[in-house]
Amino acid sequence: MANIGIIRCEKNEERCPLTSCLKSMKETTEGFSSYQNAELVGVFTCRCPGNSLVNMAKILKSKGADTLHFCTCTFAHREDGKWVAGGGYCDHVDALLQRLSKEADIPCAKGTAHLPEGYKVEVFKEK
Repeated sequence: MANIGIIRCEKNEERCPLTSCLKSMKETTEGFSSYQNAELVGVFTCRCPGNSLVNMAKILKSKGADTLHFCTCTFAHREDGKWVAGGGYCDHVDALLQRLSKEADIPCAKGTAHLPEGYKVEVFKEK
């Protein structure tokens, strides 16, 4: 069983209740398709510029999370009824994922629900 922490963006916090993200996790589809079973450990909201993210990641890890997923809206946007890579809410999401994987020592996955066509979830792991 995969124990998942989700990090969302403050810019979408009042518009999105994570319905699709949670459904995808429950059904192990989209960004969670590499798991047989997944259970939510917790959710945090990143507030620009992400200064408290390492602490959030460490808390989720201490609660049992073995992977953190950043919501698709952080790196993709909706256009003509579909999701397209680029133009998401966070222009430095990759740097944040790399930093978290290193400083909190936890794999960080880029993507949850409604992935852009052809997109493969990228996982950042400190080696």
